[in-house]
Amino acid sequence: EGRFRQTLLGKRVDYSGRSVIVVGPSLSLHQCGLPREIAIELFQTFVIRDLIRQHVASNIGIAKSQIREKEPIVWEILQEVVQGHPVLLNRAPTLHRLGIQAFQPILVEGRAISLHPLVCKGFNADFDGDQMGVHIPLSLEAQAE
Repeated sequence: EGRFRQTLLGKRVDYSGRSVIVVGPSLSLHQCGLPREIAIELFQTFVIRDLIRQHVASNIGIAKSQIREKEPIVWEILQEVVQGHPVLLNRAPTLHRLGIQAFQPILVEGRAISLHPLVCKGFNADFDGDQMGVHIPLSLEAQAE
């Protein structure tokens, strides 16, 4: 690839992901459905920390292998971790302040992010293949904001 594409266009950002959005009518307005496969990648460091704290794993390597093998305890810990962390959903282009909003994630099956249909107007989103980015605010100050 050329220099322009390498340096100016796309960048990788830690603790973030992107997926297609689908309708989630059973969700509350403050909730979003976050796919389990995306959530385990986003919250992996928190899950590893809790696996070690709860003496389920003795070191990082064992914890990572438990996550890779998708052991049931991993999903339980992920559920606990997700409850304490809001996520930011962003739909590009972000032209006004409603283009990025905070939600309480709910773990769902599949690969698509679920949204309540009434939230879509602020994002100028619909369900015809639109994608949204998900970001995790890490610090308590960022979460409070």
